[in-house]
Amino acid sequence: MRSSRDARWAAYGAAVWAFAFAAVSVHWAAGGKVGIQTIAADIARIPLANDPVVLWATAGLKVQAGMLALALIQPWGQLLPRRVLIAAAWAAGLLLTLYGSANLVDHGRMVTGLRETPEVLGEQAVRWHLLLWDPVWLLGGILFLTAARHHSRRVRA
Repeated sequence: MRSSRDARWAAYGAAVWAFAFAAVSVHWAAGGKVGIQTIAADIARIPLANDPVVLWATAGLKVQAGMLALALIQPWGQLLPRRVLIAAAWAAGLLLTLYGSANLVDHGRMVTGLRETPEVLGEQAVRWHLLLWDPVWLLGGILFLTAARHHSRRVRA
């Protein structure tokens, strides 16, 4: 009983995480500027960050990640091959965790002066990455890993 409840909360958490992240991408893709200063000091020098096609595509991928999380716990998710579903959830969790962890270490090195902060990123944005974006990526990874683990156990039982 507890395992089933944990699996549901982890999967719902991963879905909320993905859909919230998608909403930020949609906002920026539609031309919104709120929060853009947390990404880089000079966002205009990062071509992919300004390309609406890329931003819409990332929003779509994040929505798909949210659907993946829901597929772990919703009846319609049983229509998908179990191995593919579980492998995708593990892969998402591992990639997000590695990305968040690596960036947390790298940006921590920048803030402490162990590594030079790139001019395009800037001192203010690197702090935003360290305190907000990197932990958010790491949280998404942990949620997906937890959901994948619980789903894997439930499927085996």
